[in-house]
Amino acid sequence: MDDVWRPVRSRIDPFVVSVTCTIFALLLLSVYLILSMVTLIATGAAGALVLYLLVTRRQYTSFAYGRHVPSVMTLAFIALPFVLGLCMALEGYSIWQSPAMTIIVVGLTTTFWYNMLSLPLTIYSKQREVVESKPMIYPTLSVILPAYNEERVIARTIESLIETDYPNKEIIVVDDGSNDKTLTIANTYKRIKVLHKENGGKFSALNYGLRFARGDVIVAVDADTIVSRDALKNIVTGLKDETVGAVAGNVRILNRRNWLTWCQTLELVVAGQIWRRTFDVFGAVNIVPGALGAFKRHVFDRVGTYDGDTVVEDFDQTFKTLKSGLKVRGSSQAVAYSEAPETLRDFYKQRIRWYRGNIQTYVKHSDTLTNPFYGFLYRLNYPFMLISSFFLPIAGFLVIATSTIAVIQGDGFFVLRTILLFVVLQHLLTALAVRIEGEDPKLIAFSTFLIVGYKQIIDIFLIKAALDIVFKRRVSWTRAQRIGIP
Repeated sequence: MDDVWRPVRSRIDPFVVSVTCTIFALLLLSVYLILSMVTLIATGAAGALVLYLLVTRRQYTSFAYGRHVPSVMTLAFIALPFVLGLCMALEGYSIWQSPAMTIIVVGLTTTFWYNMLSLPLTIYSKQREVVESKPMIYPTLSVILPAYNEERVIARTIESLIETDYPNKEIIVVDDGSNDKTLTIANTYKRIKVLHKENGGKFSALNYGLRFARGDVIVAVDADTIVSRDALKNIVTGLKDETVGAVAGNVRILNRRNWLTWCQTLELVVAGQIWRRTFDVFGAVNIVPGALGAFKRHVFDRVGTYDGDTVVEDFDQTFKTLKSGLKVRGSSQAVAYSEAPETLRDFYKQRIRWYRGNIQTYVKHSDTLTNPFYGFLYRLNYPFMLISSFFLPIAGFLVIATSTIAVIQGDGFFVLRTILLFVVLQHLLTALAVRIEGEDPKLIAFSTFLIVGYKQIIDIFLIKAALDIVFKRRVSWTRAQRIGIP
């Protein structure tokens, strides 16, 4: 895009720096308390890997041909924590003579590893974003809003889009064969384009809207999402680089009414401000969410339109974009507010679709693991997603089981000390994410539930989704009931 860009000045947040230093100090203190040389080596190795990734990040976003085998970086990223963990298990058993305590400490070593990887990259991504130049001339933009039986929420979403501060925009509502008042409500707005088609699923509604879109940038918005006034301008900012094909918006929870919705809010904040920023450094953000995401128009010519062979068309389209050689960035400043399920039943419906669809996408794009043409997605991103979806849920329950055994064996003090360390570390990570996001400090009070309680619910859903795919159970579209908060 031939835009003129205005520079923005900013400064380093001392609170962010102090919390980050405190986290590293806590990790080093834990190494001293555990008295494990292997943990020290693991922490140092993770730090060295971060430095190497930053120095060579251009290499990891490049695409090249080569033998179809997992990369050395992939093997190091996956294997090194486990190799160090195995060494620590042997070392720990010689000290404590307790298999349960050994497994707990191995879990702690893994935590050291991934935190040492993510935190420096998070800070780097934050500073890069806040000094990013803003456009003075904006490209034409089309917003596509697919809707099926959304009469409770469609009006507020349309009104928020009309009120967004962006020149040269068009709003396209695609009614996907609704049998309620969705189409009638949409037709009351004169400043938008309303299309109607037979029901075919969200992916087909998006593709239908693409046929009528005229913008150089395509923005997809869910029907239950309220877009902030400056969201479209901010999301376009990330597209200035010719190598960037898409930008993921920052989705926040609108209805914070009970324990479940507050935990979901915290989950999104930590995931967005810690892990998504880690991958943003390399232009390999995992997903452009359907609630708010922008693609350059030519991306669809390059990789094709949305596919219907998974139930997470947004995740699949992001994968296709990354595999094509284009980068995917994230924008924390392009904010949208979406409804979260308020009951466990609706939460299950939402997440089981997400997790089943994610696994469908992993299977569909399994060639990523061994094809060097896919750059950073091949070297680090895809392996990390596999670990997060399959290994970590099982490891979490294993730690719970071994902790229980350790308490029975009389090692309750050791277990309590380790749990407290995890809790303090999680609270610090949450404080860091909340500060970077500019979110409600009340979220910090829910930090413990990302370790005990809410985390186990998520892990059960992940394992259930994996078993559904393995045993080839029918995967269909499920969604939570709309609430329609005024």
